[in-house]
Amino acid sequence: MTILSRRACVLGSLGLGLGATLPAPVSALTRSQGTRPPARIEVLAHRGACALRPEHTLASYAKAIADGADFIEPDLQPSKDGVLMALHENELSRTTDVAAHPEFASRRRTVTVGGHTLDGWFIVDFTYAELKTLRLKERIPDIRPDNTRYDGEFQMVSLDELIDFVAAEAATRGRPIGLVPELKTPYLFTSLGLTVEEAFLETLARHSYVSQAPMIVQCFEAPTLRRLRARMGRRDGLRFMQLVGEERERPFDVVLGGGTQTYGDMLTDAGLRDMATYADILSPDIRALIPLGEDGRLGRPSPLIARAKAAGLQVFAWEFAPENRFMAADFRDGRGDNARNVDGSVAEIHHYLAAGLDGFFTDDPGVGRRAVDTFRRRP
Repeated sequence: MTILSRRACVLGSLGLGLGATLPAPVSALTRSQGTRPPARIEVLAHRGACALRPEHTLASYAKAIADGADFIEPDLQPSKDGVLMALHENELSRTTDVAAHPEFASRRRTVTVGGHTLDGWFIVDFTYAELKTLRLKERIPDIRPDNTRYDGEFQMVSLDELIDFVAAEAATRGRPIGLVPELKTPYLFTSLGLTVEEAFLETLARHSYVSQAPMIVQCFEAPTLRRLRARMGRRDGLRFMQLVGEERERPFDVVLGGGTQTYGDMLTDAGLRDMATYADILSPDIRALIPLGEDGRLGRPSPLIARAKAAGLQVFAWEFAPENRFMAADFRDGRGDNARNVDGSVAEIHHYLAAGLDGFFTDDPGVGRRAVDTFRRRP
């Protein structure tokens, strides 16, 4: 989840008229207790099982659930007509076959927002019905060539469709399956007339499953989390996660609003105490918790985990991946950058768990499940 790719932006001007409230919660499927520590370390499927299937496809989510993920993650972006879709990048050409559709050729354009220039096809220029004509493909085929055999097999999924899918899987498997939705650049979309927060609440209101199942709502933008916490309240199994980037960077809403607050400001002791008033979980990049040295090997753990817990926050991190290229040098096995190295990934995750991590995102939930199940937290 690089910060730049998370922040990819689009231009457009659309309007919505959404304003729903959530139904009263019903009894929980699980007793995951609000802000209390989880009964076990939690495995969050990063865009599904994206190391093994193209990200955000139903195949990726199904594989993640089958491999034991506690939560699956849909990144959420709005269509032109306000439907929230599971998609990480709002430029469509890297993850769909949009370039092969002559009927959409005229929609290619170049936009510049927040100092970043992007060329391509953007989700806000397509209705839900049009997006459903596209087929998804592997985002990083040079690194994960095996995933390309699934190119073209799957449609983009809306949040509505994904909730129904997860509810069906939970009923079939007899266990709760959590959702960890991320609202992408909501300040930007709101400025374009796409009220992502309202669309999110309206979608949740259509599904009884989400008032029962575990859910972690995540965002880089603190004002969105504050508003959603106020709107959604507190119940067993519902938590809010503040994502943070590099300390010197500013959240994208701050950039667009002309503010000066950095993630580093949010990570001071005072900032963490303030964060705990609206969020339950802090989630930085894994390397912010145990950085790499100049030799690419793990260095000393940061005090951030202890400071965040002292402020009343759980600490999660994004994200582990099973290929050698994404690991610290300590754990690579010499079979090449793109080789899948399960033992190395498990060993790396163990080091972070020993430092006090409460949960984590992983591209390969089966590996994450194995790491958790074989880990024994030190007293």
